[in-house]
Amino acid sequence: MNAIVLAPGVTLWREKFSRAEQKTLLDDVLARIEDAPFYRPVMPGSGNPFSVEESNFGALGWVSDKNGYRYQATHPVTAAPWPAIPDALMDLWREIAAAPDPECCLVNLYRGSARMGLHQDKDEKDLSAPVVSVSLGDDALFRIGGTARKDPTRSVKLSSGDVVMFGGPARLAYHGIDRIYPGGSSLIPGGGRINLTLRRVSA
Repeated sequence: MNAIVLAPGVTLWREKFSRAEQKTLLDDVLARIEDAPFYRPVMPGSGNPFSVEESNFGALGWVSDKNGYRYQATHPVTAAPWPAIPDALMDLWREIAAAPDPECCLVNLYRGSARMGLHQDKDEKDLSAPVVSVSLGDDALFRIGGTARKDPTRSVKLSSGDVVMFGGPARLAYHGIDRIYPGGSSLIPGGGRINLTLRRVSA
């Protein structure tokens, strides 16, 4: 499957996961979510809730609360360890990332007007490894720029099964989800989009 280079260090694979593979992966994700239910994080300081719901898989999970952003080994609501990262995602990482195995898979659930403002993924100690992102469900408008907030940005619509990887010169690129397009996919029960983001945390 041909890769599309969106910018230096930013690569897109359209429908890297076939429709059958998407369904199998989603079933695996939802089974693990039973042990690590979605919750709504809040912003540091203000305590304002995110518009997305989140969970994690892997040895470490990314969390946000009034005390700040960080990685931790347990679910902030249940206090249980995070479930393991699905095998299909580990296989994907080993195929395209050329880096030590990921320790975190952040799971974001977008519904309705949920979005994610421009931000950098910079809470990891290992910035040499890329970030790998998998889309399931409704289409979303993904935006990515440079390593400075005021750099020009590029927008691309992501569909179910698409995979984006950014690393190297784009590892600290600002990126976000401007909107989702509800109703475009029947994959996820109740509708919406699930984004699975694989990250290496430790140096």
